[in-house]
Amino acid sequence: MFRRAFWFTAGAAAGVWATTKVNRKLKQLTPESLAAQAADKAVETGHRLKEFALDVRAGMLQREAELEEALGLEAPVDPALPAPRRTALGPGGPAPAHRAHPHPYPTHPYNRNEDH
Repeated sequence: MFRRAFWFTAGAAAGVWATTKVNRKLKQLTPESLAAQAADKAVETGHRLKEFALDVRAGMLQREAELEEALGLEAPVDPALPAPRRTALGPGGPAPAHRAHPHPYPTHPYNRNEDH
């Protein structure tokens, strides 16, 4: 008698456990849940990319400072020399002549329907 009661209870507990696991998995696979998981992953990836970009930027600035020091570009400017030229990348400088036009490609449309 006790043996049957034990196995009945064990079977009922296993059934409840399996049903709970299946219901949890089904809730994870609903469209809303999948969309939320995808959104969370996208936000996490965006944060990682931003951190990577900031690390690259810091490394670039550090390497640029090292190169400027090695080339002596941080040395004081001799007043007898003309002022350094400024480019579009530098502060306040005009754009170079080859970049004066905003579009690097011709602006005329390509007509595929022309007669040959």
